[in-house]
Amino acid sequence: MAALTILQEGHITLKDFNGSWAGAMGQSQFIPTSFLQYAVDYDGDGRKDIWGTPADVFASIANFLASEGWQDDQTWGRQVSVSGDFDFTLAGLDRAKFKPLSFWQEQGVRRFNGNDLPQVDINASLIMPDGKNGRIYLVYQNFHTLMKWNRSSYFGVSVSYLSERIKQGE
Repeated sequence: MAALTILQEGHITLKDFNGSWAGAMGQSQFIPTSFLQYAVDYDGDGRKDIWGTPADVFASIANFLASEGWQDDQTWGRQVSVSGDFDFTLAGLDRAKFKPLSFWQEQGVRRFNGNDLPQVDINASLIMPDGKNGRIYLVYQNFHTLMKWNRSSYFGVSVSYLSERIKQGE
């Protein structure tokens, strides 16, 4: 029904209305119900065009993230290193494993350069997208918010890392 509503409202023509095998549409890869809830007509042309209008695409993504809890004053996470005796069963994104940075410090997690973690009151999860011999990250609430858009840790880390590089002007 949501897809029919999108067509009926004139946001896309039937000929151009396509998506992935899972139903994700446009550059933002929204499913039809997410489109109806979050898509934005940023350029004011009367259409929420997540297929071909970058302004609508980025405004829609920003609207989704803001609505789902993105915090502009926070970061997504950081690459870290762990001690040789680290308990890898602590890794994962489930809420029971979302712990204060002080907990992770006690468990032998350090900044990637070996320095102590920041002494701030923030919770994090530890993820290992490539396994315990690959890169390891502490991820914060913004990463969890990003995972509501796309549940792939590879996607989350890639988008997050790229966003940092863009912010830094690289």
